[in-house]
Amino acid sequence: MLKYAAILGLALATGACAYKEAGEPLDPKYFGSANANNTAVLSGDRSYRVQLATRFANEVPSTINFDFDSARLDGEARRVLDTQAKWIRQFPEVRFRVYGHTDAVGSQTYNKRLGLRRARAAVNYLVSRGISRSRLEAVASFGETQPLIVTDQRERRNRRTVTEVSGFVAARVNELDGKYAAVIYRDYVESAVSPTTISAKTALTDE
Repeated sequence: MLKYAAILGLALATGACAYKEAGEPLDPKYFGSANANNTAVLSGDRSYRVQLATRFANEVPSTINFDFDSARLDGEARRVLDTQAKWIRQFPEVRFRVYGHTDAVGSQTYNKRLGLRRARAAVNYLVSRGISRSRLEAVASFGETQPLIVTDQRERRNRRTVTEVSGFVAARVNELDGKYAAVIYRDYVESAVSPTTISAKTALTDE
């Protein structure tokens, strides 16, 4: 009898551990990462701005480079800015900031001005591609103070502008209008297209 009582007690104890009191949070291990992400966003634990900034940095080249002592946009810079403009147009409530940089050749005062000229050149080009100037929140210059390559010599990689997500035009970050829905639907449809189909479409376009 004692043996059966011990077994019954063990079963009850095990059962007690398997169930939670009503109202307790559910174990997150039973939910996917998408649910965890949505919960974090809705609770304010994850910033929309950070998410969009990460997506922009992953999907679009954020940096263009310049010739020495120049704020002129070459063909490659314009190509990158065209790509940025296309991405920016998809998110009409997102604001951006463009930062200008130089290499270390020349005085700090001159390089500060040169960095600003480069940032303005990038902004003006984005505006010419249909981006409202009010969405390009500001232009700023770091001059020579934030080099990618630490050197006092000429270095093209340091002569650059960087475009970043900076915030929102209006406090409507939780609102999905038709434009956002169209972007989501397009991404959904494209995700279902096989690589073979994409290659065939590309070939027809090239012809």
